[in-house]
Amino acid sequence: PVAATPKLTGAWTRTHSTMPEEQEEFDNTDLLYEEDIMRNAYSLKYWWRYIEAKRRAPARQRNMIAERALKYLPGCYKIWHAYLNDRCEQVQHRRPGDASLDRLSRTYERALVYMHKMPRIWLDYLGFLKAQHRTTETRHAFDRALRALPITQHERVWELYLEFARSCDVPETAVRVYKRYLQFDLDGTEDYIDFLLSIGRVSEAALKLAELLNRESFVSLRGKSRHKLWMEMCELVCKNPTQVKGLRVEAIIRSGLRTFTDESGHLWCALADFFIRQGLFEQARDVYEEGISSVVTVRDFSMIFDADSQFEESLIAALMEQLAGREAEEAEEEELEMRLARLERLMERRPELLSSVLLRQNPHAVHEWLKRAALFDGQPAKVIHTFATAVKTVDPQLAVGKPHNLWLQFAKFYEGHSDLKNARVILRKATQVPYKSVDDLAAVWMAYAEMELRAKKYPDALAVLTEATTIPPAAKRGKEKEAAGPVQGRLYRHTKLWAFYADLQESLAGFDAAKSTYEKVVELRIATPQIILNYAAFLEEHKHFELAFQAYEKGIAIFKYPHVLQIWLPYLTKFVKRYGGAKLERARDLFEQALEGCPASELHKLYLLFAKFEEEHGLMRNAMSVYERAVESVALERRLEMFNMYIAKAAEYFGVTKTRDIYEHAINALPAAQVADMCVRYANLERKLGEIDRARHIYQHGAQDVNPRTATGQEAPFWRTWHDFEVAHGNEDTFREMLRLKRAIGTQHSDAAVVTNMPAAKKRAREEGDSMAALEAEADEAQAAASSVAEDADAEGFSASDTFVGARAGFVFKRGERGVGYYRDVAGGAPPPQASEEIALGDDDDDEGDALIEQRQVPSEVFGSAGIGQSAGEALGALERFKRSKTAAAS
Repeated sequence: PVAATPKLTGAWTRTHSTMPEEQEEFDNTDLLYEEDIMRNAYSLKYWWRYIEAKRRAPARQRNMIAERALKYLPGCYKIWHAYLNDRCEQVQHRRPGDASLDRLSRTYERALVYMHKMPRIWLDYLGFLKAQHRTTETRHAFDRALRALPITQHERVWELYLEFARSCDVPETAVRVYKRYLQFDLDGTEDYIDFLLSIGRVSEAALKLAELLNRESFVSLRGKSRHKLWMEMCELVCKNPTQVKGLRVEAIIRSGLRTFTDESGHLWCALADFFIRQGLFEQARDVYEEGISSVVTVRDFSMIFDADSQFEESLIAALMEQLAGREAEEAEEEELEMRLARLERLMERRPELLSSVLLRQNPHAVHEWLKRAALFDGQPAKVIHTFATAVKTVDPQLAVGKPHNLWLQFAKFYEGHSDLKNARVILRKATQVPYKSVDDLAAVWMAYAEMELRAKKYPDALAVLTEATTIPPAAKRGKEKEAAGPVQGRLYRHTKLWAFYADLQESLAGFDAAKSTYEKVVELRIATPQIILNYAAFLEEHKHFELAFQAYEKGIAIFKYPHVLQIWLPYLTKFVKRYGGAKLERARDLFEQALEGCPASELHKLYLLFAKFEEEHGLMRNAMSVYERAVESVALERRLEMFNMYIAKAAEYFGVTKTRDIYEHAINALPAAQVADMCVRYANLERKLGEIDRARHIYQHGAQDVNPRTATGQEAPFWRTWHDFEVAHGNEDTFREMLRLKRAIGTQHSDAAVVTNMPAAKKRAREEGDSMAALEAEADEAQAAASSVAEDADAEGFSASDTFVGARAGFVFKRGERGVGYYRDVAGGAPPPQASEEIALGDDDDDEGDALIEQRQVPSEVFGSAGIGQSAGEALGALERFKRSKTAAAS
């Protein structure tokens, strides 16, 4: 191939003869690439393949190939980019000022002749120049890039340009670069402000920040709110008062106080700090005082007060440092004493100033006004001024607390200083205030009367309450009129005020006046059960018993259950005490009337009183009738208590045999949880009477719902009692029957537990699917489980099983010494029969004759009128009955 292309061979020889040190690096494959290039010199494909093949060649050889390619393809971005990156890697570790760096710079300039619209080339070039620290040349290159590239690509250039500006040693250059950048993008203002602060140009930064805040459309790219920017500007201008020019700092901060009220404490402190840094201490004090008197939150107050106190302490400390080591002059001593007095005065005023802040938060807070008045203890003028301001400021409709307490404390202050005249004036004004609630107005009138009582002006106290309880004319009464008018129109219906008035009438006036007052209360229908009881007690004290009973009747007519029960109980008690058995029918009518409508939860109280009355003054038979009605009517939770009382009284007056019917009634009427205890008591009674069989039957009846095992695994007390009973009075048969019943009931409860713990999927299948199929499947599972248990039973008669899986002949399921499982039935009792839907009968009737079936006589009375049974004298066993029934069917 070399001989065939002499022209190519000559070119190759001339090229490599200039590089004798690299001729060893070439091989015959270069001839192939050179041949392709000679044929297609303007094809990027062949040049790029040649460059890629020489990727590991020496740098000079790579550069030569790239230069040759660019000679034919000067506008190829791909080759230029790869070539310049390769050249940058070659000079990466050269020292500044090296000739290779200048050659690379000239190469970039040559590339930009063709690639001036390519931002990547510009960025690489600018990054290369920035690393060389050639400020002027780099700045000019940035300017050329901005002129050459379209504006859509300027953002990429400015990012690098700003980095260069921030690292520039000439601040003025950087400032001008930033100003040019802000003409391109105003969103960079925050970065510009940070840069100005970093170079110490505080005034320009403050002006730029103020310009940002004046621009309504500005949105911070850093997520800062206008509030935060405002606070930053205030902090900036206040900490640098001498450097900031061209801004009215005080006006700016005061506008911020109007705009951002939640930062008022911080802004007041900042404004005071602005004056302090300029040495204007008096103006700073004025700012602190103005701030303390205007803030409305305790947080802002604490901030300003602490700053003010620290400011005064710092002035004192500075003055004492000046006087240290030398004798102070008279003027200096006066100055020091004045500053100390100012600080002490400030500390003394703190509670008062804090109270003012809290009242500015809510001027209708009654408790804060009372606290403020308490601060001026020993200063009557300030106390009076505080109370006078409070009663003028607080709106009763908006008050937080009880507004009448202000008037009462105001009057009490005058009363404490023996000025009853002014106290009466205050209370008289208080009665005219339009309170929100009638209770407040009533409290004022009662306090007015109590003050007269303390002053021993008893007629005046009665006159006050008489005026307060005056009933207005009928034209002014009515729900709509009273609701629309002030509370003074509803005062005459205030129960507490009338009760107080009635108490005073009892103590200070005569019988007729007090009775008339109570009658007015009842007529107005504002009486309470307690007032009725007080009225009746008042009449009883004056020996007017019938009037007292009439008062009870009036109360009963007004109230219904459950409130009337408070009247019925003392009424019935006192009536019985008064008349005893003299008025039996009237007393019984009263009891019957009281029982009507009484809730079941309260009936036992009335029934006990009724029964006691019949026991003491009536007939015992009637008392038993009352108890019988009581056990049927009272609430379930009280029924056992009433049965116990009923049984005790019946045994006391009629003997224990009378209680049998009561016990049976109780067993049928009580809840299941209480039946077992009642059965034990009933059986114990029969045992004492010698009726052992009756007691046993009672135990059998009560055992139906009693689980032999409690939740803790202990034996139930009922079964333990029955066990002791059988040990003491039973025989082997009765004991076996008790054990059989115990196992059967235990099995029932175990089955119930198994059904309760059945998996949800099986329950759902049982509910949604074929119920009969589900039951058959469960029966098959139980039979299989029982078979497996029978197979697994060991020689000692025990097979472990966590749950009951069906009955097994000769075994019983229980918790024993070896755990939960099936134990051999050593007691000899037969296992409980399994429930079966049908009876399997054999085909061969003759086999049944060989079975040994116990025959027992069945009286015909058992079958009644059915005619199935035989006479008591004819012995007929089960087998004989079965054969006769088949014979009759065949015939």
